[in-house]
Amino acid sequence: MTTEPDALETAILDLLAEAGPGRTISAMDAARRVGGDHPDGWGPLMQPLRRTAVRLMKDGRIVITRKGRPVDPDDFRGVYRLSLPAGD
Repeated sequence: MTTEPDALETAILDLLAEAGPGRTISAMDAARRVGGDHPDGWGPLMQPLRRTAVRLMKDGRIVITRKGRPVDPDDFRGVYRLSLPAGD
């Protein structure tokens, strides 16, 4: 059985691979990939997904952006997008 952080990491990386170079995805899309389309399924995953995204950014595997600019993974608020690092 896949643990939640593993499932969220896989969802993020798979969606980014599907989106293609230079494209972004929303955190909600990744949460829906794991929790389904109903808000009761994906809503509770938003905070764990954020923690997973922060870890992936600190590992250099993704970039978290807000208003098109990379954020400080330890200090960002509001709506954010996820992308692969430039050159990947």
